Amino acid sequence: MYRDNTLIPTEAIRLAALGSLAEGDKQYADLAREIRYFVARVAGPSLDLLGTSLELLHYEELAVPVDGGVVGDDAVLHITDGGRAAFQVLMTSNVRAPVNDVSKLVIALKMRFLHLLTSEDRHDQAEMLTEMCEVELARLMELRGGYDQEPLAQWLDLEIAQLKQRLDWFQGMFPGA
Repeated sequence: MYRDNTLIPTEAIRLAALGSLAEGDKQYADLAREIRYFVARVAGPSLDLLGTSLELLHYEELAVPVDGGVVGDDAVLHITDGGRAAFQVLMTSNVRAPVNDVSKLVIALKMRFLHLLTSEDRHDQAEMLTEMCEVELARLMELRGGYDQEPLAQWLDLEIAQLKQRLDWFQGMFPGA
C-alpha cells in the first residue's frame, strides 16, 4: 500500500482474487479468467495489472487448494482466514484522487464486493468515496475557474458534471453519509 492507505496495482488484483474467493471456492483457471476479464473491461489490458501471479495467494497462505494439492489450472482454491483478513484490509483501504485507471478499478472492485462487508464498513466506504469525490470536485472546479478557452473549458465542464453525478450516487448509497 501507498502511505495514504491506497492500493497499489498488484493489491487491486489481490482484492479481485480474494473477493471472488470470499464469495466461494473457485477453480484456479476460472479465477484467473474472471479477474482478467473484469480488470481488462474496467481498466483496459495492462501488464502491470495482469502480470501478478495468483500463485502468490497460495505461497502467502491467503488461499489454498481444497484438496491440499498444488496450485494449477485444475486446482480449486479456498480462501483462508488470513485471506479473509487481507481482503478486509484491502476492501477498507482509501481510494486515491484524482481518479485514474487504477483508482477506477479499485472503486469497481469495492462496488463488486461491497456486499461482503459489514453494514458499518459499507457505510464507511460510502463516506470515504464521497469525501474522495468532494476533494476531486474542488480540484477540478478550481482548475475550471482559471480557464475559459474552448475546448478545455467544455472538457472540464464534462468532467465536473460526471463527478457531481458520482458524488450524488455515493451520497445516495447511505443517506447522511
